[in-house]
Amino acid sequence: MIALVTGQVGIDKKPFLEAVERYAGERGESIGSFHVGSMMYKEAPDITKGRILGLPWSRLTSLRRAVFKDIIRHAGETPHAVINTHATFRWRHGLFSAIDFDQIKELNPDLFICVVDNIEVVHHRLHKEHEIDATLKDCMVWREEEILVTELLATAMGKPFYIFSRGRLQDNLRTMQRLITRPDMRKVYPSFPMSHVMDMPDVLAEIDGFRAELAEHFVTFDPGDVDEKILLDTAIANAREGIDFVEIDLPADLAGSERERVSVRQVLDIAGDIDGQIYMRDFKLIDQADMIVSLVPELPGGNPGLSSGVERELQHAWEHTKEVYVVWKPKKAPSPFITETATKIFYSVEEALAYFEEKGMFKSKSLFDA
Repeated sequence: MIALVTGQVGIDKKPFLEAVERYAGERGESIGSFHVGSMMYKEAPDITKGRILGLPWSRLTSLRRAVFKDIIRHAGETPHAVINTHATFRWRHGLFSAIDFDQIKELNPDLFICVVDNIEVVHHRLHKEHEIDATLKDCMVWREEEILVTELLATAMGKPFYIFSRGRLQDNLRTMQRLITRPDMRKVYPSFPMSHVMDMPDVLAEIDGFRAELAEHFVTFDPGDVDEKILLDTAIANAREGIDFVEIDLPADLAGSERERVSVRQVLDIAGDIDGQIYMRDFKLIDQADMIVSLVPELPGGNPGLSSGVERELQHAWEHTKEVYVVWKPKKAPSPFITETATKIFYSVEEALAYFEEKGMFKSKSLFDA
């Protein structure tokens, strides 16, 4: 299995993929990683770290092609290989390609994966590692370009394409490992209410338990792993109060930078991008899954926790012939709009998992998975 993994600068794919490689090794799976950027620096030791994109186009292209020749020669030497590259670069002199299609054809990857992360985190990493002045809008546009070009490559090659959220690190080390080494594992989109339950800790705990159970047994494409709606809602609230920044929590890998400030104006500038990309990305995550499993919790007062987003996801999945499973927790019976578009309805997560196991949906799970 050869996986070509892309993602914009600021995703920090190399340490993430190295962690996936270690995680897989601890579970008896061998993954060999080829990091194109690092290999290019090794090929040309005269280049100052972080300055490679400032090279003349001709030299940058020749370096990249030399590295890909080595990768093509050695990628088949391990049971599973990950090629860490970019599909595009958006740098000081504009947008340009980071790959050569003739070499991708020769490499012939089995799947294409584009890694994404919360845009404020990407923006922080980008400026921490590079001397560049990029706005949140620049980063949003770059992410769309990276997804689009990677998907076009996969389509041209007739191979599967996945958007992968870096998200919660430990869960997604496992998810990435399974995606690469266990292509026959069931792929699931967990669906659940998000924004309108943020102030309901008991409901949030129930949702987190549901997400964890599915991640234990399947490859899950979790929409909650990238959620910039919280950033936008906070920015709108701060703007009303005359506060010109948003304080954000940064992930553990950014040691010494537990909190960061982001400009409210920059966040408001990408309001349309945030909503548009959530809409696009979540539907694509459903499309790349085998089935959707939706949790409808009971809210205080006995009402169903059924958001418009969840309803739209269920309808999209049904219309695109996915298996649609609903875990319905409220005492009030579900409407025909739920019952008539669901493959099956359960009344607890335990009931759903027992059904999935009975139907053999866990059978492709590796003996080494834990």
